[in-house]
Amino acid sequence: MSEEKSAVPAWEQRFRAARVSLPDWAEDAPDRALYVSNATGTYEVYAWDRATGAHRRVTDRPNGTTDAELSPDGAWVWWFDDRDGDEFGVWRRQPFAGGPDEEAVPGLAASYSAGLALGRDGTVVVGRSTDEHGTTLHLRRPGASEAVEVYRHEEYGGVADLSHDATLLAVDHTEHGDAMHSALRVYRITEESGTGGIEAVAELDEVTGSEHPRGVACLGFAPVDGDTRMLVAHQRSGRWEPMIWDVATGAETALPLRDEQGRELPGDVSAQWRPGAAELLVEHEYEARSELFSYSLADGRLTRVDTPRGTVGGATPRPDGTVEYLWSSAAEPSAVRSTAGTVVLRAPGPVPPGSVPVEDVWVDGPGGRVHALVQRPAGPGPYPTVFEVHGGPTHHDSDSFSAGPAAWLDHGFAVVRVNYRGSTGYGQAWTDALRERVGLIELEDVAAVRAWAVSSGLADPARLVLSGGSWGGFLTLLGLGVQPELWSLGLAAVPVADYHTAYADEMEALKSLDRTLFGGTPEEVPERYTASSPITHVERVRVPVYLSAGVNDPRCPIRQIDNYVERLEALGKPHEVYRYDAGHGSLVVEERIKQLRLEIDFVRRHLGVDGGGA
Repeated sequence: MSEEKSAVPAWEQRFRAARVSLPDWAEDAPDRALYVSNATGTYEVYAWDRATGAHRRVTDRPNGTTDAELSPDGAWVWWFDDRDGDEFGVWRRQPFAGGPDEEAVPGLAASYSAGLALGRDGTVVVGRSTDEHGTTLHLRRPGASEAVEVYRHEEYGGVADLSHDATLLAVDHTEHGDAMHSALRVYRITEESGTGGIEAVAELDEVTGSEHPRGVACLGFAPVDGDTRMLVAHQRSGRWEPMIWDVATGAETALPLRDEQGRELPGDVSAQWRPGAAELLVEHEYEARSELFSYSLADGRLTRVDTPRGTVGGATPRPDGTVEYLWSSAAEPSAVRSTAGTVVLRAPGPVPPGSVPVEDVWVDGPGGRVHALVQRPAGPGPYPTVFEVHGGPTHHDSDSFSAGPAAWLDHGFAVVRVNYRGSTGYGQAWTDALRERVGLIELEDVAAVRAWAVSSGLADPARLVLSGGSWGGFLTLLGLGVQPELWSLGLAAVPVADYHTAYADEMEALKSLDRTLFGGTPEEVPERYTASSPITHVERVRVPVYLSAGVNDPRCPIRQIDNYVERLEALGKPHEVYRYDAGHGSLVVEERIKQLRLEIDFVRRHLGVDGGGA
């Protein structure tokens, strides 16, 4: 390694190292694929001709691009064009081999995306979400000059899938008003005056009228013409698991998924069709790790697909019978691997340095056992410790590679990540526990893990940093106000800071989730929003606060963050604010490095911690 390269800290090398996503391939042209990479320093969409080995960058925008899809014949790359990360835009398309971009569905105004389905016959269904109209779906049949609106509802929903022959359309919806538990409706696509229309033919709704709502979601129609079977995820047993639903007959087929020892798979289970629809690829997620199986529909045999211990970040079955998957662990960077034993796609340049493996910790909390992932730096403890709180809230931390926690370890900090109530992967009851006392419930679990970290000798109680982005940023600001004695510093990225104002300004999909979590709008249950709003508790904050925010963020808008900052200033609370020209986070590598460098510098100055890795 050259002297210049060796002078770059390991944590910056991890951020700058090129990465690739799991390639997605065209259904009728499997040698044509798409992936996302940061090889140029900004995350953009790339086309890959697997037959020739040629790679081509499709998009080139200052703030990056990640949302893209291939047409089934592989002829076109569709990509979503928003404005500087505000998520409000239109679909454009470009020939796979290159050429000028064009508006993919002329006549549709900009919106938030609510899904896209591209049929093998040229049928297109575009899902749109706006504050004015809620969710609308627009259908363009082959040969039609424009798309027609075929669905509208004020509650959030979206395009789920088109059947293989483009005669059936599946829609995930929350018309019942519960954004945490979707229902599923299937429409037949009909012809009306040559423009096309839809008529409902089947429904799975396990929310309306139920005391114990259960969500369902489309996992995809069978990839065979005329086949009316759909893979569906459901929560009937209190966790996510798949079944097969024939939308023509209404027949439901349970899938008894048991391992080689005959044991039912614990945790959440998903699946996707393998080519030909005779087998399924099963994805099993349990206690922050995941694994793959193949399931034979003929004999119900479940066969393990050999993957290392860690997290499968996505998998796709190929027509040749192999499976390609994106894998990583906390200690090892991600790679796109194949069951053939090869690395399918490797980003250019050096592999980023590894990091420290995670330890699993279980702590008794007020709502049950809380799972936390712990990483320790070199040397004896107790350590200055960063409690890195995940976003979502319907998400979870996993044993997967992340440059952010690894950077704190390089600087001598322990890192603790808590899968609090509201997190996914631990059953429906754990996820659904987050109701009405929003934020306060999660912080009870974080506090329980904090008590363990201090009593076990891991964490130095005088040097504890509460940190997070998005929902994690919200929990950080709220925690500094309602648990002021527990924390030494706070780092909040793109947070909810003033919940009443956030609700007024945020995108409609987030409003729908908030109504579900709080049990109504701010006008209907103002006391709940007030109790959970960080700005309500800002006077109790007694440690320095660092905030970062994207000025184009539609999820945690800038005005409500500015309100919180003005209150900090009026109260004379020590704080620093960094605003950047993007949305809910940045897709530019150097911007991400800059933000973390600012956080590290803030912590060092206020905690008096030196640490390595500078």
